[in-house]
Amino acid sequence: MGKLFGTDGVRGVANREGELTPELAFQLGRAGAYVLTKKCKGVPRVLVGKDGRRSGDMLEAALVAGLCSIGVYVFQAGVIPTPAVAYLVRHYKLDAGVMISASHNPMEDNGIKFFNDEGFKLHDSLEDEIESLITTGFGKDVLLRPEGEGVGIINTCPFALDDYASYLVSIAHGVRFDGLKIALDCANGATSEVAPLVFAKLGADVFTRFNTPNGSNINAGCGSTHTEDLQEYVQTIGADIGIALDGDGDRMLAIDENGKLLDGDVILAICGLHMKEEGKLSELVATVMSNQGLERFCKKENIIFHRTDVGDRYVLEKMLAERLPLGGEQSGHLIFREYGTTGDGILSAIRLIIVKALKKSKMSELAGIMEIFPQVLINAKVPNERKKEMFTNETIKKAQQDIEEKIAGEGRILVRPSGTEPIVRVMIEGKDLKKIESWAKELVKVVEKTLG
Repeated sequence: MGKLFGTDGVRGVANREGELTPELAFQLGRAGAYVLTKKCKGVPRVLVGKDGRRSGDMLEAALVAGLCSIGVYVFQAGVIPTPAVAYLVRHYKLDAGVMISASHNPMEDNGIKFFNDEGFKLHDSLEDEIESLITTGFGKDVLLRPEGEGVGIINTCPFALDDYASYLVSIAHGVRFDGLKIALDCANGATSEVAPLVFAKLGADVFTRFNTPNGSNINAGCGSTHTEDLQEYVQTIGADIGIALDGDGDRMLAIDENGKLLDGDVILAICGLHMKEEGKLSELVATVMSNQGLERFCKKENIIFHRTDVGDRYVLEKMLAERLPLGGEQSGHLIFREYGTTGDGILSAIRLIIVKALKKSKMSELAGIMEIFPQVLINAKVPNERKKEMFTNETIKKAQQDIEEKIAGEGRILVRPSGTEPIVRVMIEGKDLKKIESWAKELVKVVEKTLG
């Protein structure tokens, strides 16, 4: 068995041998419950949510059985966004949370991620401890086997979505969206019910797309990874802004009134500048994937700019270490530390629209504060077990070095394996779009031929 935990929990094709099977979900329930609740006084209580894809019921049943076998009282929130689990763990004062989701991945994939009692994703050390228990076969008598009244039970949380929605409305601090026309893409995912409700409560005229999940259509040609439909729809209905969420609701991208995509970098710039003007921000965190334009924008505005490895967990670690209020990824994982412990698409959209409402500006005008450098991102399909060979393979290293020499001083190249998918991402920035597209395609061919 390879390493279980990636950059965002455990991911894999659901029910495929060697990937995310019910047997593994059961083991994760047992090991996760033991690690996260062993210092708990009294009966441990854990919240469980899921994003609604077809395999969610199967994995939830196995996971919950594992939790109950350790003596956990399980609280099932049903289909609910990932950030809702992070919030409700704190709100209900529970001992841990678990989300069953593969976020923006296709429906055949699924995943399991854990949150501690403060609503934070787990540090590597805790994930390693959980993984060690599973890969060593649990050892002898390591985990509890309660009997009789010591066995855990299952409870439901009928008001989970309402409690989460109420919180989201509250973070607008009375700012209303009356008169704003919002086109909303829910990716046929976990936000399909709650997102339209929240924006309607804030007074917006909401026009919703892709909010009829059937277990199989999550992220299918929609959401933050496929914004083409929403870009056209915004122009068709004359919306003021489009909001594209992903399957589990932890990321968000925006569309301006002209149908132009605004990625996480642009949203960070807009919200970051507003927070600076309010006296709430002097430093900002992004990742190595963020556009050079964001870095130059921060320099111009005297905002200290930090880069981290890819993954919102690493962004958050930097934010917590330096006590910084805002950080995120180009992909739309944005963390507003005053309001949340993880990326939250609906929350991020609210904070962005607040800036628009207060400044009475068009989204295209707000986005104009940052110059975007031409950037190409192409994925090379590589088996999961071979992804990390790219760091040591001499053919790939030589091809990458050749490109670095061509763009020296005028751009940058970044090649990295995905933490959640069987791909290697090739990103190149530079002044000449045609050249960097050609170089990226060439390097993708080298990677796929060498490792595919």
